[in-house]
Amino acid sequence: MSRVILSHAPQHDRRSPMAIAINAGSSSVKAAAFTFESAPQELDRTSIDAPPAEATGALRQWLERQAERGRLDVIGHRLVHGGPVYMDPVRITEDVLVGLKQLIPFAPNHLPDEIELIEGLRRAYPAIPHVACFDTAFHRDMSDVARRLPIPAQYDREGVRRYGFHGLSYAFLLEELARLEGRPESGGAILAHLGNGSSLAAVDNGRSVDTTMAFTPIAGIVMSTRSGDLDPGVVTHLMRREHLTPDQAEDLLSHRSGLLGISDVTGDMRTLLVREADDAGCRLAVASYVYSIKKCIGAFAAALGRLDTLVFSGGIGEHASVIRERICRGLAFLGVELDQQLNAAHAPVISRRGAAATVRVIPTNEELMIARMSFRLLAQERP
Repeated sequence: MSRVILSHAPQHDRRSPMAIAINAGSSSVKAAAFTFESAPQELDRTSIDAPPAEATGALRQWLERQAERGRLDVIGHRLVHGGPVYMDPVRITEDVLVGLKQLIPFAPNHLPDEIELIEGLRRAYPAIPHVACFDTAFHRDMSDVARRLPIPAQYDREGVRRYGFHGLSYAFLLEELARLEGRPESGGAILAHLGNGSSLAAVDNGRSVDTTMAFTPIAGIVMSTRSGDLDPGVVTHLMRREHLTPDQAEDLLSHRSGLLGISDVTGDMRTLLVREADDAGCRLAVASYVYSIKKCIGAFAAALGRLDTLVFSGGIGEHASVIRERICRGLAFLGVELDQQLNAAHAPVISRRGAAATVRVIPTNEELMIARMSFRLLAQERP
């Protein structure tokens, strides 16, 4: 069946409706097909190890295979940045695309490719609703104290502020937490999305209170190749010394710093853990990662005024039990006490029975969250 026919599926098409979630990163594109309902069930999944501009062809072939088994009712897209404009999922129209292009200065390394991918898929499937889901939207309720950066007011008015990221992951974790605990309120929770890009969020009964990433995903804790928080004077010093352009400085902080910069070997946590016993640089990189997260947990517990739940997620958070143990070591004063056997087994709950704070491991699923958000938006539009 040709793409044109699939794109203009007649209204009387009675095949099972499907929602497609597209999660485009800087070096790969993940996509998943779900049933189109309030509680979507996953049907298929793919991962294409190529930037969006190069992945479009393979992605369209995968979409055609999905369309042969069901009716594509919506295609949801993750966008890294909504700026000060987009605080909720939105149906993508020509006007929205114009608005997204105006936000490119906020995320010049991500938004152009994401927008190009959206435009290509809208041309291929013009009759299907496309929905944008924003990674920054989760943090829209942060107070001015948390959101405002200590820079002249002119720049704040132009949108230079703390936005936070990993919002789709945090939204999913919060809904899973409500499901697992059987109540909508999350209390005082700290959510730790730990992977190549790592961040934490403090959440008070579903509202983002604070988060580690800021105007860009470079800020916050030490990450695989991103520096995390850094004295701005270091940046200006290196720019002068090395005669770096702004783009070159950003490349240094985004792709050559963090765990990679400290170890001078790798930014991959698995390799660092293997080599730390015999390599001082690898050992220091791991210790720096743990230390930055532990400091953040203490700060966020203070911001919340309590700590009811600590959630680990992301590739490192879900699979590296030794990192979880080192992060939680010494946090008994916050009520965090691990059960070593449960932690080693990657159990859903890894805190000791009777501990004041519950520590959980919850695998994240950004694609499922995109499917849920897309369904909810279209359900609001339809009778």
